[in-house]
This record gives sequence, structure tokens and C-alpha cells, in this order.
Amino acid sequence: PAAPLPAACQARRENFVFSVPMRQPPQIMTNSVIPGHSMPFFGLCSSSGAVCIGFIEVLPMRKVVKNIPILSFYILVISLFLFGTLLGNQAVMTISEMTPMERSRRIIIDAGHGGEDGGAVSCSGLNESSYNLQIALRLDDLFHLLGFDTVMIRTTDTSIYTKGETIAQKKISDLKQRVCIVNQAQNPLLISIHQNTFPESRYSGAQVFYAKTKGSDELAKQLQEALVKTINPGSSRKAKQSSGVYLLDKIQSPGILVECGFLSNPQEEAALRTPEYQKKLCCVIASTVAKYLTAT
Repeated sequence: PAAPLPAACQARRENFVFSVPMRQPPQIMTNSVIPGHSMPFFGLCSSSGAVCIGFIEVLPMRKVVKNIPILSFYILVISLFLFGTLLGNQAVMTISEMTPMERSRRIIIDAGHGGEDGGAVSCSGLNESSYNLQIALRLDDLFHLLGFDTVMIRTTDTSIYTKGETIAQKKISDLKQRVCIVNQAQNPLLISIHQNTFPESRYSGAQVFYAKTKGSDELAKQLQEALVKTINPGSSRKAKQSSGVYLLDKIQSPGILVECGFLSNPQEEAALRTPEYQKKLCCVIASTVAKYLTAT
């Protein structure tokens, strides 16, 4: 950070390391951050030249002092895990002479459902739409840091229908509006965030679905592989082509839908509610998409 934190606070960093082509990381001021809130940050790794991208959570000093041993252990474990998986499995882009890259794709981030359409209900009683929005907003922050132009289909707990009297009519209008936003954007790539559910609680794991459009399957398979390696080790889930998903069926550009986890699984649902797990998901999604777009 460009400025020190207030004396009463310290920052807890959750580092996710990958590199992006740019001349200088932006300066991020922290004096105005409210304790308890989180913000994205940049930092250069002196050994590799990679750009560390993640979040700072500003904590009251008394909370930091109390939890120093726990926080130190947590940071160490996460750092070792991510260096071993992301770097070891080459899910990292290389900086090319620190030359800025032209970002030709506009990334459309869709937080599924919203407003009257809450989506699935989790085992803790929360609507799917709230999980989707929290993750989508964090993802939007990361793509901005990577230099991508983004469009958020919704930024609050609202539906975007334009007509309809019944809930069903409003939902149809909402979906058509989402398709319209994607298809009218210049050179778009859609990332739709959702959560899964099932009558049995034993199922877990993220899964990526893709549109029939060119490039969608390749991106989905790369992201599914990255999610298994970093978030859901041991998972046998594979990327699948969507069937009957209106948004993916109607778009004319590359697009994927990420089912981040199962709200019907108590352990996974509890993790999906936490900022820490949401940030991990977002960093894997953002780094994989950036790597894919760099290669294509």
C-alpha cells in the first residue's frame, strides 16, 4: 500500500500470486478504509517479479494482537499452498518485459438471480442471490486490477426485468435483459456466477458450464481444472456444455457459468459464506480467465 494504515489498525493479507503485463501497479491508499472492511491490493514479488493480487482486510489492532499466532499460521499455510499449486502447475502468466497489454475483451459479470428471484435457498436459510452478488463484486474488483473493462449486470439485490406482472413473467424479462446486455456489448466474454443445490447434502464441489459459442469450452475446461487443483482437490467434476440454460443458449459470444459450490452441503455452504473462501474462488477465476485471454 502507498500509505500506512492508521495506528489503531493493521492489515491481514491473503496473497494470491500471479503476474500480469503492466508498467506499474496502481497506488492504493488505505487511510480511509474502515476497520473490518476489505480492499484489493497490489504488490511486486522481488524474487519472481510477479504481481501479488489479493485483498487486505483492515482489522482493529486489539483483534490483530489477540490473533497474531493464528493469523501467522494461516498466512503461511495459504502462501505455501498457493505457491505450490498455482506456480507449480503453471497457472501463472509471465510478465513480458513489463509491457502493458491491450485488453480487447469486455468481461460481463453476471451475479445470478436477484431481487424477487432469490434462486436456491441454502441449508442456512439464505438466498443464492446473495452469495452470487458477493462473489461477483469481488471478481469485478480483481478484473479491474488486472486492467480489464467490466460490466456488472447487477450490483445490488435487484432483478433487471422491464415488464411483467407475475414472478414468472418478470423472470423471463430479466433473463432477456441479461442476454441483451451481453449481446450488445463490444467483444464480450460472459462469466455468470451461481450456486448449486441438491436434495442430498453429500454432494460438493465447484463446476463450470459453457455455452456453445467458440472458445467457451476451452475456457471452461481450464477453469474447472484450476478449481479442482486449488479449491476442490480430489474432485472428479468436469466442465460441461450447458443444456437448457437460457442465458448461455442465447448469447453470441464466449460465456461460462460457474456453480461455485453446493448450498445444500453444510460444510461447503459455511465456506461459501466467508470472505476468505470467496476471495480464493475469485482469484482462481480471475487468473484463469486472464491467462486464457492472454493466450488467445
